[in-house]
Formats: sequence, C-alpha cells, structure tokens
Amino acid sequence: MPLSPAAHDPAGAGRASGHSPQDAERTTAAPSDPAHRSAPEETPRRTPGPTEAEPAAGEPAAGRRGRAALLTAALTAALLLLALLSAGIGAYHIPTADVLASVQHHLGLGGAPLDRVGESVLWNVRLPRVVLALLVGASLGCAGALMQGVFGNPLAEPGVIGISAGAAVGAVAAIGLGLSFFGNWTITVCAFAAGLITVSAVYLLSRNGGRTEVVTLILTGIAVNAFAGALIGLFVFFADSGQVNQITFWQLGSLAQATWPKVLAVLPCALAGLLVAPFYARRLDLLSLGEGPARHLGIDVERLRRALILVVALLTAAAVAVAGVITFIGLLVPHLLRMANGPGHRFLVPGSALAGAVVLVAGDLAARTLAQPAELPLGVLTALIGSPFFFWLLRRTRRKQGGWA
Repeated sequence: MPLSPAAHDPAGAGRASGHSPQDAERTTAAPSDPAHRSAPEETPRRTPGPTEAEPAAGEPAAGRRGRAALLTAALTAALLLLALLSAGIGAYHIPTADVLASVQHHLGLGGAPLDRVGESVLWNVRLPRVVLALLVGASLGCAGALMQGVFGNPLAEPGVIGISAGAAVGAVAAIGLGLSFFGNWTITVCAFAAGLITVSAVYLLSRNGGRTEVVTLILTGIAVNAFAGALIGLFVFFADSGQVNQITFWQLGSLAQATWPKVLAVLPCALAGLLVAPFYARRLDLLSLGEGPARHLGIDVERLRRALILVVALLTAAAVAVAGVITFIGLLVPHLLRMANGPGHRFLVPGSALAGAVVLVAGDLAARTLAQPAELPLGVLTALIGSPFFFWLLRRTRRKQGGWA
C-alpha cells in the first residue's frame, strides 16, 4: 500500500496535523543547531521557583506579597498583645494600662511608675521572661525553617532529630562538671559546641546518594535522642542534689529562671543567627529545586549547607542554653506558614522567627496560668501540643511519597 505524502515530507506531515512547516522544522531540528545546544542550559533558569509552585500556582506575585505583609502585621500585633498580657498576668496582677505606663516611664516617654512591689515584679520577673520567650521562640522557629530547607525535608526540626538534645548534653556537661572557663557564656559555648557536633553528625548520617531520606532522618533522630538521653542520665548519676535540680530544668524546658543577665548572655547568639538567616532565603529557594539545578544556577551547595548548619547550631544553642529542651516549635511553625503563604523562604525564614516568638510567648503564658499556683514545664506543654501535629505530618508525608518501603 503506497505511503501518503506526509510520510515522506515533514512539511506535509505538518500540514496534515494542522501545524506549519516552520513548526515541523523546529520539532525536527538537529542537535547541532546552536539554538538547540543551549536549550538544556536555559531550561533550569525557566523552572518556576518554590514561591511560584504548589499552593500559589497561578496567583500573582503581588497577591503573595500582599498576603505576606498581612501575615507579618497580624503576627506583630499578636506578639505585642501577648507580651503585654504576659507581663501583667500572674500571681501578682498588673493591669495592662499600668504595664504600658511603667514602660513609657522607663523609656522617658511620660507615663508613671508602679509601686515598689509592682515595679520589682514587672521589671525583675515578668519582662525578662517575656523577652527570653521571644528570643527562644524566634530562634527555634527560624532554626526549624532553615533545617527543613537545608535537608529538603518537612520533618526536620532541632528537637525531632536530636539537635536540641545534643545541645542539652553540652549544657548539662557544663553544669555537671562545674565548668566556668567562659563565665556566664560557659553553658552557651558548651551547648553550641555540642549542638554543632550533633547537627553535623545528623547531616552526614542521613545523607544517601546525594539526598536526605525521611526514614533515615527520623531513625537518626531517634538514635541521637537516645544517646543524648543516656549521656544526660550519666551526668545525673554523678551529680549532687543541686546539680540534679538544674539538669532536670534543662530536660523539661522552662523559662522560670529568666533574668536579665541570662537575656544578655543569649542575646548576641540569637541576634546573630536571626540577622544572618534571611540573607540565605533566595539560595534556599534555589536549593529546593534540587541540587543539580541549584549548582547550575551558581549555588555552592555544600558551602551553603555548612554555613546554615552553623547558623542552626547557633540558634539552637542559644535557645537550649537558657530554656532547656523545647521541642516542636521549629516543626509546627514553618508548616503553618507554608499553608498560609506558600513555601518561599524570603517570607518563611523571618516569618518563622516572628511566629515562633508568638507561639512561645503564648505557650509560656499558658504554662504559668493553666495550673496555678503550680507551673507546667514549657517543654512538656509544647510536646503535648506538637506530638499530634507530628503524627499527622508523618502520615501525610508518607502518603505523598507513596510509602517508604
């Protein structure tokens, strides 16, 4: 049976299928064509970034920016309101108007001081605790967002994969061994060193074939937490009664011992990490495309990971050194923000810091007031709330990946 002209003629094939001869030429162009030699190099540059994918597909960039600004304003207002409430609520009640008047007086903006007892409670007990909760929450929220970007894994979080427990080992060692070579900075330095060692070990052990596997990451976290728990138990065994009380504080997580010297001791570490982290947002967006495309676009992937691991260790050490082990803040906060505004890191990193501060100030207020006159350990409270969320996220991730067998 004779073949039709379209079988011989590309132009005829184009006419038969409704395309022009120029379309057929473009379709059948030889690889030696210079235009087509550059096509593979150009493709990654046209790949939509994380801020354009998934929840925000088809949404104008201006709409995403507007929603990010609205979320930032709402979180800032919530943080200010919670800080005022937390400063006034407690065994010694201080009305919000009096809190504002005292703050204005100390800032030289008018207002009036409280009575002697009120001033002492507000400025020596409540406000250091509020500021410390803000710094710790911001550090943990930001560290969680960075870790999920570095590992490319939604289950990465300083507490879940053992970074907080590792940093706690350093703090507990400083307490148990009576170390004081850096003065007020000793516990922070030891926590940072132990946290850095832990996060480096987790990074190396969870990598396989150039990527981080979910199961390997979770199992590594289980092993790290178990080993850290054993080391902490060993220090408890050899510690005296005073040191045991301090170590128990680190294990449960609390802001009950907040003071201005502790705030000043942790402030440089927390601020350094929080100020540096947003500068890596764009590179984290490119890394989320995959290591190959990120390298093609000029990103030194290993150098980026090493730098961010240092930032995560710094933020986690700052939090653990003054508050003990507080888990799930870094897991819960970034996911809630992704649901609200998509996965773009330019909002996610600073937004997670702001939202983490909101969550921990609210959590500390709840820990102080839910069981008055007793006080719930803050780390226990966040674990009770965060664990169900982690179970849901684990099942959701497993369904999306079609199982891990």
